[in-house]
Amino acid sequence: MRAVEITGSGVGDAPMLPGLLSQIPEGEPIASVTADGAYDGRACRDAIADRGAEAIIPPRRNAKPWKKKSPGAGARNEALRAIKRLGRTIWRKWAGYHRRSRIETKMNCMELLGQRLMSQDFDRQTAELQVRIAILNRFTALGIPVTQPVG
Repeated sequence: MRAVEITGSGVGDAPMLPGLLSQIPEGEPIASVTADGAYDGRACRDAIADRGAEAIIPPRRNAKPWKKKSPGAGARNEALRAIKRLGRTIWRKWAGYHRRSRIETKMNCMELLGQRLMSQDFDRQTAELQVRIAILNRFTALGIPVTQPVG
């Protein structure tokens, strides 16, 4: 996990995406951002396009093409055309949307570290979540194989 934003239950996920992307330093490249259809909005797509990343977000079922006034409109319109030609299932495989399951698996691992937070204070809850993320990132790094040529 490279960025985190902790909010209350009254805040949606999509409005937080631009802030999450800004937590990643400008010098670090972002190849792609994969998210569900709830993130199919101008603010999210423009924030992703501004970082030079590919948005792998399925357009909503009733989506209409956007005018090319915003940075993220071109990629979204191309996804709409591909879905119309190929179908949603083939587009998901072609675009790499299936990799989103890895994200869901990581979130499940976060839940395995504990469903509830122990702290009552918001600052301590934030610290507790940061510790859990650090543990999960360390476990993930330990499980990545290192390949070396032999001979």
